[in-house]
Amino acid sequence: MPRLRVVEKTVFTFEELSERAKESAREWWRQSALEDFDGDCVIEDARQIADILGVDLKTRGVRLMGGGTRQEPCIWWSGFSSQGDGACFEGRYAYKAGSCKAIRAYAPQDKTLHAIADSLAAAQKPFFYRLEARATHSGHYYHEYCMVVEVSDTRTGDCGRDLEDAETAITEALRDFARWIYRQLEADYDYYVSPEHIDDCMEANRYEFTEDGDFSA
Repeated sequence: MPRLRVVEKTVFTFEELSERAKESAREWWRQSALEDFDGDCVIEDARQIADILGVDLKTRGVRLMGGGTRQEPCIWWSGFSSQGDGACFEGRYAYKAGSCKAIRAYAPQDKTLHAIADSLAAAQKPFFYRLEARATHSGHYYHEYCMVVEVSDTRTGDCGRDLEDAETAITEALRDFARWIYRQLEADYDYYVSPEHIDDCMEANRYEFTEDGDFSA
């Protein structure tokens, strides 16, 4: 029968580490940060803004650990340091009365969102606000230029040359919204990996480390 050995080691809370060891511990956190980061708060905010703008986001079923499913918006993204990173979405857009006023009430300081709502309304006006658009994802990347946008006139069913200017304007506005989503995700991720946020998480979870800042399971 093998002899059992008892090995003792000294562990430290994050607050007890030296500054050098703390930075080592932060780096441990950052190594798994992108895998753990979900951007849920940004996605939920984008869903509400989409509704204000008149964008009905397509949804997909996501399986839960308990066996059920929940519906999540089809907002696709990748980030944050590679070529091709970005965000896009799938759904249908139709003019929503009062959207320009509503977006200013929801996000009073966000000039980008104000401009998107204004651009969509301006594109709709010559057609008496009856245009609709369908945005779909195409390709292997997730950025605004992976969105294919098709615009049609709901009264006549027309699409194509007569709507060319309106389609260009609506496409660019929807892509601006995708860019906005990505910028919010990027900012949220930057905060997620910031020393301030990491330190708070380390202390709140009472993680323990070796003297050099290596995580002690």
